[in-house]
Amino acid sequence: MNFDARIDGPGAAVESREGNPLLEDDEADRRSKRWLIIGAGAVLLALIGIWFLTHRGSGDEVSTDAKTQVPVVTVISPGSGSIAGQLKATGSLAARREMPVGVAGEGGQVAQVLVDPGQWVHQGQVLAVIDRSVQVQQQASQAAQVQVARANADLAQANYDRALKLVGKGFISKADLDRLRATRDAANAQVRVAGAQLGVLQAQSRRLNVVAPAAGLVLERKAEPGQVVSGGSGVLFRLAKGGEMELLAQVGEIDLAKLSTGVSAQVTPVGSDRSFTGQIWQISPVIDPQTRQGMARIALAYAPQLRPGGFASAVINAGTVVAPMLPESAILTDDKGSFVYIVGAGDRAERRAVKTGLVTGRGIAVIEGLAGNERVVLRAGGFLNPGDKIKPQTVKVN
Repeated sequence: MNFDARIDGPGAAVESREGNPLLEDDEADRRSKRWLIIGAGAVLLALIGIWFLTHRGSGDEVSTDAKTQVPVVTVISPGSGSIAGQLKATGSLAARREMPVGVAGEGGQVAQVLVDPGQWVHQGQVLAVIDRSVQVQQQASQAAQVQVARANADLAQANYDRALKLVGKGFISKADLDRLRATRDAANAQVRVAGAQLGVLQAQSRRLNVVAPAAGLVLERKAEPGQVVSGGSGVLFRLAKGGEMELLAQVGEIDLAKLSTGVSAQVTPVGSDRSFTGQIWQISPVIDPQTRQGMARIALAYAPQLRPGGFASAVINAGTVVAPMLPESAILTDDKGSFVYIVGAGDRAERRAVKTGLVTGRGIAVIEGLAGNERVVLRAGGFLNPGDKIKPQTVKVN
């Protein structure tokens, strides 16, 4: 039989495969091989999973062995030394000698104000002038009275002198002479009275000037031109005598007992990075029963940064303290307070509660909890627990 084996197109190829038994067998073989490959892959994945499961346990054992290794920690023996004692306090700034200035006389309407806050004044300088038009007229009137009294006194003296010349000739009796002498003396007294009254008016006029009682810095001005003032008007100006300031430092009663006059202190106003050196010049003899605090007054020289009413902190020298000094890394803190880890019996970590004090560039003073001969964990204390086995490595303290 003759047939055409050509394949003219895709459709012909399919038709030829379906009609050929050999081609159908080849297709079945390929499917079988495909399933065999898939099965082999599944078996391989299963074997890999079993291998990981069997080797995971050995990894845990390695990790457990690593955990059981004793950590090496650095420790120090701080010892004890003398530390300059310091106290920290806060308070308000004020003028050391504040001078309130008001009207000393009868007052009146302010005519001029000659100074402003922040200006320096000298003793006796006029701060404000009160209108004195009425007082000027009173002084003029009294000055005229002085002249009248002086003229009367001159006349009385002339009459007395003439009487002296006539009494020897018998024209004037001694009684008349006595009366003329009395009249002369009374006239001279009237001159002195009138002069004194004029002096009073002049003094009253001078007191209408509001003047500085001493040299200092003007802190506050409460007078303006046109304002009517009197002795009951209160304070018109506030001055700081000599510009001197002070810090009213609030100190606890226990720490207050450690202070004395003449002790130096460093004062830092809020908002300033500059410190000012002062000295305690007065310690309060009274303790506030509510706050249990007293006041240490620290005298300061004038500086523009020291503004009365401002807030400032102070570091006050308070003798020396003998205590161990530890680096900051050795001291830990939690909700129970500050503590350190020391090397205990059997080289095991032991927690020790401490109380810290002064903080310096060398470290932190430990005022309670350590004798100084302990071996204190320097670092990594946060990774330890009480009772942990450790391998201490001692280093020297700088």
